[in-house]
Amino acid sequence: MTTATAVPAPTTEVSAGRPARTIAPIPMSRLVKVELRKMFDTRAGFWLMASVGILAVLATAAVILWAPDSSIDQETFSSAIGFPLSVILPIIGLLSVTSEYSQRTGLTTYTLVPWRGRVIASKLIVTLAIGVASMFLALAVGAVGNLLGSAITGLDPVWNVTLVEFGQIVLANVLGMLIGFTLGVLLRSSAAAVVGYFVYSLVLPAALSALAAFQEWFRDLQPWVDVNFAVTRLFDSSMTAEHWQQLMVTTLVWLWIPLALGLRAVLRAEVK
Repeated sequence: MTTATAVPAPTTEVSAGRPARTIAPIPMSRLVKVELRKMFDTRAGFWLMASVGILAVLATAAVILWAPDSSIDQETFSSAIGFPLSVILPIIGLLSVTSEYSQRTGLTTYTLVPWRGRVIASKLIVTLAIGVASMFLALAVGAVGNLLGSAITGLDPVWNVTLVEFGQIVLANVLGMLIGFTLGVLLRSSAAAVVGYFVYSLVLPAALSALAAFQEWFRDLQPWVDVNFAVTRLFDSSMTAEHWQQLMVTTLVWLWIPLALGLRAVLRAEVK
């Protein structure tokens, strides 16, 4: 003869007359702070971020030492600083995503924050914030260099970068960072994303420019398909309505559609 032992039903806080505890989601501000700290908590990340300021100072010193006196103005300093930053900032953007996979921290990150969209959104916010802050840092370093260069040459400082031109420069660099971020989301490998970025920024523009030089039918089509060509115009002060339309079309094809596809893959792909 067997006897059945009755197992009492578990008592929840609701059945005991107390309200059930609800766990609040991790606030977005905390996720942004964590992602910002990740940018600096490794030696590679720290020196990559520090290189923004280092390159700005070196470019400013180079202009003071070797540029002719007639070229000592704010535009020259901004151009000299902007060139190396246009290379570094997209790499920072792509590494903000690929580091989760190359350093194998993605499983921990996505376990603590199960909805991956919030993690990617926080990475995007940090990427854009770093891009804008870097541009203001470059502007400040360039302004100091302009004052020093003018004092050394005995000329009056020339401030020939308007607010609109500075805004276009910021937009151009932000779009460059977004391209790097998109490559990181698409490829999810640091090595592959870096190679893909240099193909995008060096090989592709050269190939399209050569095609436009030798094929007349492509010459008028290039501004509508070459995103580098469209973005580079932001560094000039001659943006027209047609140029803005070309920028929107090229970024739609090369940036926004690939970014949407990459986000879809990140939300569905298995994290190992």
